[in-house]
Amino acid sequence: MPHATPRALFLALLAGAGALVVVHGLGRFAFTPLLPHLIDDGLLSLEQGARLATWNYVGYLLGALLALALHSPAKMRVALPLALLLNALLTLAQGASEDYSALLWLRLANGISNGLVFVQAPALVLEWLAQHRRTRLSGLIYLGLGGGLLLSSAVADWPATWLVGAQRWWPAAALALPLALLSAWLLSRLRVQAPAPAARRPSTALFDRASTPLFLAYAGAGLGYILPMTFLPALAQEQLPADSSLLSGAWWWTAAASLLSIGLWNRLGARLGDRRTLLLNYAAQALGVAAPLFWPGPLGVCLCALLVGGSFIGSVFLTQRLARSLHPHQGPRLSAALIALYGGSQLAGPWLAELWLAHGGSLTQSFALGLGALLWALAWSYRVPLPSTTQEALQCPT
Repeated sequence: MPHATPRALFLALLAGAGALVVVHGLGRFAFTPLLPHLIDDGLLSLEQGARLATWNYVGYLLGALLALALHSPAKMRVALPLALLLNALLTLAQGASEDYSALLWLRLANGISNGLVFVQAPALVLEWLAQHRRTRLSGLIYLGLGGGLLLSSAVADWPATWLVGAQRWWPAAALALPLALLSAWLLSRLRVQAPAPAARRPSTALFDRASTPLFLAYAGAGLGYILPMTFLPALAQEQLPADSSLLSGAWWWTAAASLLSIGLWNRLGARLGDRRTLLLNYAAQALGVAAPLFWPGPLGVCLCALLVGGSFIGSVFLTQRLARSLHPHQGPRLSAALIALYGGSQLAGPWLAELWLAHGGSLTQSFALGLGALLWALAWSYRVPLPSTTQEALQCPT
């Protein structure tokens, strides 16, 4: 297949990045900066917010598993645009519902469509780029995730004084709907060729002596990052005075750090190797989650925002690349398995936080769970073999 034109490359990357803005930035993580406002409006309690987050993460896991069943290019071209449009419509529907039971189902459905898109959009664009010999550009898709977090902060805080209750979802929906239409159209135009039967290589087991530590580490990462990424603005309300600029600014710093850090982690991975860089990444995340526990107040909140926001996206693509170096022939199956594992572990975070709050604990104290999970991830990442020992490890399956 010939090389793609610069315009075609730009549109393919825009399609993938735009999809991540819609489903992850606006559909999923806008809930984080909105939560303190919804609590102040009396629409939700903190415990109800934790339960809504749990249902959303259950849906995310189900969506990732659904994507595993719909991994063929022909199915992806149909399922992906439909799920993307549905996600934007669900964001709009939340702006018309103040019934808590209805919100539970809407957040569940949002998670299902999000999980499917988050697996399939990068996978489809990556396959298209690979067939045009431009795989190295695939990391740029995740700029949509960082940019989406910045947008989620804007749509939550800038109109905060003139919207109330469920209306607070309207700005997110106003951005999500046209962007979903554009991305769905662009994604539907991507054409990838299925490999010829003769070119297919025999698959290997996903779990073996080399890859199992990586999967175990990724499970800890999912549980570790999700508490600050769900509750950081609410944590700021718990630790800071009412006039602190960090009450709204903490999420902005989280979003800015996530966007600016993508190039840093990509460069470090190329220079130090993905395994060594992943160790640094998990150490930074662990310090960020620990900061509100050891330095409660402005310092702890700032460090949490910058270190967790500035590292969690890096852990996603570093793990994906490292896994592909261990199992280079697994393709979308490997990506879906990792994201399903990540989704399954992260849904436990809000649920455990809800249990802790119901028994009289504080939100700050619940961050100890995230710290333990990231130390787990760091320890297991250390056991992932270096490239020079990978092949030897693969010869000894567990």
